[in-house]
Amino acid sequence: MDLKIIEFSGKKKLNSELSYYPLPGVFITSVLSIFYADCFDPLDPTGNISVTFDIYQRTDNGYLARVTLQNYHQYRHVEKPGWKLGWRWANNEVIWSMSGAIATDRGNCSSYSGSQMPHSCNNDPIIVDLSPEISKNRSEHCCRGGLLSAWSIDPFNAFSSFELEVRNVGDDPLGQPPNNLTLMAPGPGYTCSPLLDTDPSVSSDFGGLRQVPVLRTWKSTCAYSSFLANTLPVCCVSLSSFYNPIVTSCRNCSCGCRETDKSTASCIRPGSLSRSNEENTIEVVECTDHMCPVRVHWHFKNNYMNQWRVKLTISNYNYNKNYSNWNLLVQHPGFTQKASTYSFNSTKLPTLGIQDGVSLFWGIDYYNNELLHSDKAQMGVVTTEILLDKDPNSFTVSNGWAFPRRIYFNGDNCEMPLPDTFPMLPNRSSTLTPTYSGFTLLFILLFLPLLLLCL
Repeated sequence: MDLKIIEFSGKKKLNSELSYYPLPGVFITSVLSIFYADCFDPLDPTGNISVTFDIYQRTDNGYLARVTLQNYHQYRHVEKPGWKLGWRWANNEVIWSMSGAIATDRGNCSSYSGSQMPHSCNNDPIIVDLSPEISKNRSEHCCRGGLLSAWSIDPFNAFSSFELEVRNVGDDPLGQPPNNLTLMAPGPGYTCSPLLDTDPSVSSDFGGLRQVPVLRTWKSTCAYSSFLANTLPVCCVSLSSFYNPIVTSCRNCSCGCRETDKSTASCIRPGSLSRSNEENTIEVVECTDHMCPVRVHWHFKNNYMNQWRVKLTISNYNYNKNYSNWNLLVQHPGFTQKASTYSFNSTKLPTLGIQDGVSLFWGIDYYNNELLHSDKAQMGVVTTEILLDKDPNSFTVSNGWAFPRRIYFNGDNCEMPLPDTFPMLPNRSSTLTPTYSGFTLLFILLFLPLLLLCL
């Protein structure tokens, strides 16, 4: 649960998840846990990215090693432009050769001569992944363009590895672990523990009959902190329901405020000429009151005898950015029961200390796994409908409880409306009759005059 001051357009805004909860008891609980939530995510208690440094062979001047990045986050993935991994050598080591990745800076290799030169002589190298299109200098499980899928969505693509030959290791033939491990994935926010000796990694040989450990294994765990990332919100949530004509819009300035200068290029008015350039890192969005690149809309659509129906829509207000392999995490008490999703993939996630259910949604390959950018003609949108089994002990429609507690898009916490603006029942009742009650009312209105004539 994040509590931080976000500054934009000369104003400061308090960003706290405390306002997401309609009940005072949950509000108090949130206050007590606020100081720990940035270090621990109850929606993803084991989420981290691990870095494993396996030395599997000695050489005359050093060793051969395999470095593996494993994403254990359930819903947070590493997107474009991908991860960057850095460290500082303990001695005067050099990377003599590398496959599956490259060092961004060769450094000063003037002390070497001859036809063969080190790949990098930099004492604090920065390593980046190769793109999938690269055909040379590849290694096993490499070359994903720096992308790491979320563990719950695609475990096979949640890790990546590269290999390197290290020389000038000093007196110890297996060297010393590098220091000051850093991870950009792709921006700041991750803090990595020191690389420490651990039990050697083991692989199987002869069809699993023989276990083969490596010579030495160092391992680090990189934890994410939204406070360290220090980024503005990227998404907001709007709400609506079939029983209330009022739509609860995203809060004004959820992700920033529109500049007073109407001619500014930071946003584009609807219907004006759009720009589409995936390589353009400057984010240009549609001019809105909320100024968010992404909006999530939760529409409470129908009330059946044994089920609720919800329509979930994600809109992309960007004019130059597509969201490939997007995902959406929703915390809602209804997800403790059976739920059917029609146009997205979905799975329920385990949590720690949370009574609400948590479901993860992502797109279907070759159908809607890419949330396209907006253009002059239309906005990029993906949508699905969800059926939730009813359980009065889990939630009812009173006091806004038909709506999510919080929503994350691509691992980023979306700005929720204030609880007192949630669509409420017109009569403030705690129960709601099913939709077929409309037919019953029509039946009474039609036959009531006949009944009065018989009296």
